[in-house]
Amino acid sequence: MLNFGRTRSQPRSTRSMSFGGMDYADPKRKSNLIGKILLAAALTALCIIMLKQSPSFSTPSPFSLREEGVTHVLVTGGAGYIGSHAALRLLKDYYRVTIVDNLSRGNLGAVKVLQDLFPKPGRLQFIYADLGDAKSVNKIFSENKFDAVMHFAAVAYVGESTVYPLKYYHNITSNTLLVLESMAAHGVKTLIYSSTCATYGEPEKMPITEETQQVPINPYGKAKKMAEDIILDFSKNSDMAVMILRYFNVIGSDPDGRLGEAPRPELREQGRISGACFDAARGIISGLKVKGTDYKTSDGTCVRDYIDVTDLIDAHVKALQKAQFGKVGIYNVGTGKGRSVKEFVDACKKATGVDIKVDFLARRPGDYAEVYSDPTKIRRELNWTARYTDLQESLQVAWRWQKSHRDGYGTLSAMY
Repeated sequence: MLNFGRTRSQPRSTRSMSFGGMDYADPKRKSNLIGKILLAAALTALCIIMLKQSPSFSTPSPFSLREEGVTHVLVTGGAGYIGSHAALRLLKDYYRVTIVDNLSRGNLGAVKVLQDLFPKPGRLQFIYADLGDAKSVNKIFSENKFDAVMHFAAVAYVGESTVYPLKYYHNITSNTLLVLESMAAHGVKTLIYSSTCATYGEPEKMPITEETQQVPINPYGKAKKMAEDIILDFSKNSDMAVMILRYFNVIGSDPDGRLGEAPRPELREQGRISGACFDAARGIISGLKVKGTDYKTSDGTCVRDYIDVTDLIDAHVKALQKAQFGKVGIYNVGTGKGRSVKEFVDACKKATGVDIKVDFLARRPGDYAEVYSDPTKIRRELNWTARYTDLQESLQVAWRWQKSHRDGYGTLSAMY
């Protein structure tokens, strides 16, 4: 039988009472609710007090403070081949380091190696950011207290620059301008700028000195020269300490085998000749393509000045140590000795122990016949001299890393 009468769903003492369409809660229930709210508020306040008393909450990041006796260096492009080696050297020399990289060319694995080597708080931090984003750049500078900037971040392939010139002007010239503006706005007074011998183009006279006229012949060199011009123009009315290092063809890797060169697979075609030699030795590619055999050189192939990355980074550190406020230093960083591409290939064959197949092709657009430096000025003023000048030995060091890192910074493999 259905019951159509009222059913008590709760005891009389706990039901709300309705008068004229309005519900009035039972006073005891209201009292319990208020008690719970007060308890929650008390617990929240206690948590806040405990958090504020904890070191991680109350102590600001060491990267946001200037500390006596500690030099904090921003390394742009620090996840890349040269930038990661620079970060390693700075950390070994007890600098505080912040790496900024968008990982378009760099490797997070290189950063991980550095973090594992220097895990102590306040030594190294990594910030994922694009230097082409003005808001991001300004935020980085506003939240960190930098003493100096080593600006490596850049796309850096001559052949690629002839195909995508606008990309190079944006990435190199525009991004350098944004970095410089933020340095000026936030009182960062020292800049070590990573430039290139490509700004000289193809001089009629060798070796190249710092006074050699700059007439770049490809977008990469032109973009770097534009960036240099911006820096130099700004420095005329600034007390900033500026060092511009124009370096030549970089080879080698960390002698202790911790870091190496690991370009993305899609960029192998555009990469350095050393990378191509190693790829051919490992069978990743069928052989080595030498582009251009009719240059006016001793054997018809291009002549370059090959500088070991360890020497190159030593030059950057010396430039940082010698930088003076209100002054600009411009230096070529090279060995002072030119080697032909054929000589390089022979040295690579000996270093790897592989008889690499070589195909000789037509010239590559934007290349020049002969480039090598006169290192007199940097030796005299910075007391720097290239020490790792044996081409075969530098390649052997790099080859050891390549063999033990067959997938770059991905899966490590045993050396064979």
